[in-house]
Amino acid sequence: MNDWQSWAAVVVFVGAYALIISEKIHRVAVALGGAGLMLAIGATDDKSAFYSEHSGIDWNVIFLLMGMMMIVGVLKQTGMFEYLAIWSVKRARAKPFRVMAMLVVITAVASALLDNVTTVLLIAPVTLLVCERLALPTVPFLIAEVMASNIGGTATLVGDPPNIIIASRAGLTFNDFLVHLAPIVVVLVAALLALCRVMFRKSFVYDGDRAAEIMALEEREAIKDRTLLVQGLVVLVLVVAGFVLHPVLHYEPSVVALLGAGLLIAVSKAETGEVLKEVEWPTLAFFAGLFIMIGGLIETGVIGEVSKALADAIGDNELGGSMTMLGASAVLSGIVDNIPYVATMAPITSDLVQNMGGGSGHVMWWALALGADLGGNATAIGASANVVVLGIAERNRQPISFWQFTKYGLVVTGVTVTLALAYVWLRYFALG
Repeated sequence: MNDWQSWAAVVVFVGAYALIISEKIHRVAVALGGAGLMLAIGATDDKSAFYSEHSGIDWNVIFLLMGMMMIVGVLKQTGMFEYLAIWSVKRARAKPFRVMAMLVVITAVASALLDNVTTVLLIAPVTLLVCERLALPTVPFLIAEVMASNIGGTATLVGDPPNIIIASRAGLTFNDFLVHLAPIVVVLVAALLALCRVMFRKSFVYDGDRAAEIMALEEREAIKDRTLLVQGLVVLVLVVAGFVLHPVLHYEPSVVALLGAGLLIAVSKAETGEVLKEVEWPTLAFFAGLFIMIGGLIETGVIGEVSKALADAIGDNELGGSMTMLGASAVLSGIVDNIPYVATMAPITSDLVQNMGGGSGHVMWWALALGADLGGNATAIGASANVVVLGIAERNRQPISFWQFTKYGLVVTGVTVTLALAYVWLRYFALG
């Protein structure tokens, strides 16, 4: 960081981050403006910004979101989400906390099997309808679910994009993630439920009249187009299968999502224009700008310097190193999106593991995964799923501010990271 461009890139990123936090300028305008400044000062260029896998826009994330948003747009026309909303409320006896607990658990499990972004795209519409039916505030439920998605996605290779990067670099399998991370994820989901009971206690107001109205409804009557529903569900099952079979098929999730969206529009009577209206274009634009800004930090060597400083601090001390890796990754992933952070840290972690004489299942990899995945809950832009939910909430006139999300995110991240640190110490050092 000896040249002016490195310091200029830091100033642009910090300034943009401050504006996003202040919310005086819309976050999409800030992200695109920051991206433009990164290009203007030469921190990155058009080739890196648009074509580099390492420091450019992550088109896999963009097109995964676009494809799944299109599929969700078609499914909305069927009445499926109304059906699921009524069904879930009736199973929870219309008790607000029971409803939240059910949605949190479903979100966590689904995020482990799919990925957290896809899951929140499917669960959020149900949540909006549930809260509308029960006259409950939407924001606490959406925040709880996105945090559950980030925690649940930690459990498997496909659950969170950083895990895919780690698995590729370390040679880890789907079962490796299940064995090493699923046990602590179960504990963390239980901890999240306990925290939600306390943090959102004022939101759990039971309305007997509305509850009685919903309990009297027949959820099957909510289905508007059964043919389209069958077509949509068949395509959704195929897409999910494509996600799960990624290690075998080697199709990127973005390709699977786009193929599914194209197939569904082709075989159904859904209007292409209407489906495209359901795409959260501002959210995609925000991601593009954010990736370019972070790419500027990568190209100028800023993130590399931070990563090397972390590696130097760790040295060959396994216990201290894994604790530092987990804690520092949680902090850094809350500031920058965890995908580019892990992409930068993965080769450095590989070198650390080799210096320590470890193999593919070394504790440092699990420390990196836990820190990056759980740290994503800390702020409103710490993980892709967070940004998606903020976009959905804003579109439905239920905006979630940066600080509204972050004040809960910091609490949840603090508790879950502390539990993860204890787990790593107990499993890999105390019990060996």
